[in-house]
Amino acid sequence: MNRNRSFEAAWAAVQEAGRILRKGFRSRPSYQQKGAIDLVTEWDLKSQEHLISHLKSSFPKRAFLAEETPNPEIPSGSYWVVDPLDGTTNFVHGFPFYCISLALVKENVLLLGLVHNPESKKTYWAVKGKGAYCNGQPVRISSVKEISRSLLATGFPYSIRKASSPIMKRFQQVTTQAQGVRRPGSAALDLCWVAQGIFDGFWEEQLKPWDTAAGVLIVEEAGGKVTDFKGGPYNIFKKEILASNGLIHPALTNLLRLNR
Repeated sequence: MNRNRSFEAAWAAVQEAGRILRKGFRSRPSYQQKGAIDLVTEWDLKSQEHLISHLKSSFPKRAFLAEETPNPEIPSGSYWVVDPLDGTTNFVHGFPFYCISLALVKENVLLLGLVHNPESKKTYWAVKGKGAYCNGQPVRISSVKEISRSLLATGFPYSIRKASSPIMKRFQQVTTQAQGVRRPGSAALDLCWVAQGIFDGFWEEQLKPWDTAAGVLIVEEAGGKVTDFKGGPYNIFKKEILASNGLIHPALTNLLRLNR
């Protein structure tokens, strides 16, 4: 794989998709419901169409795992993981915390990740083994060592109306110990803010590969740690994720246990 060529194609794709989404954001878009609180707009679809078309023109043999593709199958070999609009609910309501997330995976190894926020015009990115960056400037995780001094982030799954008890118990256990917990509504950007040292940690459950793939690599390349809730190895197909600066990771895994 030519990483330089892959990066240039990915960068151009997310920048143009960002311009598409900015236009939609200012139109106060209508939406359809995929579930009770799971939304999709025409702009999700336009962004995905552009991303796939652009990347296919450069790499016609690579497969895609994309959010707005019905019943996507897990590809083999080298493939792109695409979230054309992470934070659709924010987007619909005019809250400017949304992004495009794009990652390149080969044989289950994350090689490249980009997360672009069209409103702030910030693009976070990482290439495996090359560090993490925001608009060309290196980013690094925080040095906070205590939960009591930590600002954390989380999100709630679409199934929360049906099964809120374990989710809210974890939320309560962490919230009562942390300095603060925020729920901005975009897992990909939450992970980038861990990488940048704004958040000291982030946890969420029932996410999809396109929610986390790019952000996970960005956190790891910024010096952070990513596991499941028990501290075990993470991969993008797992249903729970815990990312942190590493220093508060043991304390967070303890707080996320339901049998405390």
